[in-house]
Amino acid sequence: MPLPKAELHLHIEGTLEPELAFELAARNGVDLPWADTGELREAYRFQDLQSFLNLYYELMTVLRTERDFADLADAYLARAAAQGVRHAEIFFDPQAHLTRGVEMGTVVEGLWRALGTGEAAHGVSTRLIMCFLRDETAESAMETLEAARPHLDRITGVGLDSAEVGHPPAKFREVYRAAAELGLRRVAHAGEEGPPEYITEALDVLGVERVDHGLRCLEDPALVERLVRERVPLTLCPLSNVRLRTVDTLADHPLPAMLDAGLLCTVNSDDPAYFGGYAGDNFDAVRTVLGLPEDRLRELARNSFLASFLDDDEERRARYLAEVEAYEF
Repeated sequence: MPLPKAELHLHIEGTLEPELAFELAARNGVDLPWADTGELREAYRFQDLQSFLNLYYELMTVLRTERDFADLADAYLARAAAQGVRHAEIFFDPQAHLTRGVEMGTVVEGLWRALGTGEAAHGVSTRLIMCFLRDETAESAMETLEAARPHLDRITGVGLDSAEVGHPPAKFREVYRAAAELGLRRVAHAGEEGPPEYITEALDVLGVERVDHGLRCLEDPALVERLVRERVPLTLCPLSNVRLRTVDTLADHPLPAMLDAGLLCTVNSDDPAYFGGYAGDNFDAVRTVLGLPEDRLRELARNSFLASFLDDDEERRARYLAEVEAYEF
């Protein structure tokens, strides 16, 4: 039985395995430019964030109907549960679907078909976080938030993802203010490829409660001190960092140093179909390669539940934390 954990940095579109991609393509009459699943897996050998994103958006064309999104989410929950995930806060990218003519309701209600029964079917509780694409305009983000209004009973928070460099958090000041007024929780990718100043901006301008990635905070000692003092969670994705060359090798990953500094770090999978591992695989990798001892692994699992948006269900959070403490390695 794997260590119980929450996953807080997971893009549902990034869980599209080649087999499901071809199944959905056949269902929807979409011609993919790869001969078979093997050739598609070879295409996953991208060079950087942008080449990954190009592939990521191209493959999304197979997602057309509520059933497609439900199948995608259900497949993720089954894999996640097998790796010890008890709670998942799942990102989705509506702009990437709206621009293809897929309506917001199709995406949200399709995902909810699986997430709404996720606990009964897989033993995984869930929250849904709608992300804005930072390389699109702030106006597009605001339109997306408006389109989501009829579905806010399904959506817990908003996030900010896609290509970071050149798209500072402050660009989305107004949409985050509007999201806060709607009672939505706020997170944002910052400090992965972008500078540590983006982390500070995400905190001060967007009012984020969690920072997704945040690796480059180590370049700013005053920022590290602030993150520790304010207990701001960081949702790290080790295997993703290696595949996107944010760090050269997993052995170079700063996770041990970040934990030693007192940062509230969590370990997540990001886009696991593309980056070679789900949540449990990431835990196994940092344990093996970085030599993290059992108390550090327990700390990471504990952090994941403490950092989760379970404020409306503290009884559940306490139950999950008790599972972590009772776990025997």
